[in-house]
Amino acid sequence: MTPLSGHCLCGAICFELQGPSNWVGHCHCESCRRATASPITTFIGHPDGQWRWSGEGTPVTYQSAPGVTRSFCGTCGSPITYATASIPGETHFYAALLEDPNAVTPTVHWHYDEHLDWPHIVDELTKRPQG
Repeated sequence: MTPLSGHCLCGAICFELQGPSNWVGHCHCESCRRATASPITTFIGHPDGQWRWSGEGTPVTYQSAPGVTRSFCGTCGSPITYATASIPGETHFYAALLEDPNAVTPTVHWHYDEHLDWPHIVDELTKRPQG
């Protein structure tokens, strides 16, 4: 399997995902909306130990809630990862940062009970109320 690679807006933070991901899905929760300033964000849940930083920079981290760590580029501000103590051994990467975002296919909507009314979602994916 070819590794997936991605980077932040300025290119300072780069990453590589090796092997299969655990899942790919859209998140609608309020905290992800606020962290990305977008109505929906798409994550790749990837096993720890199967990814690495490959750029010159190291992300800055922020504890956005108890047990939740988000990382971002300290230069351009792009969000890079999300990790939660409630899902140990897995880091969530933002799919839109991939060199080829079409290389992954979302299969689920998380926190759909928090979705906004104005994005018209017309797919057949499972819509879970919580993460």
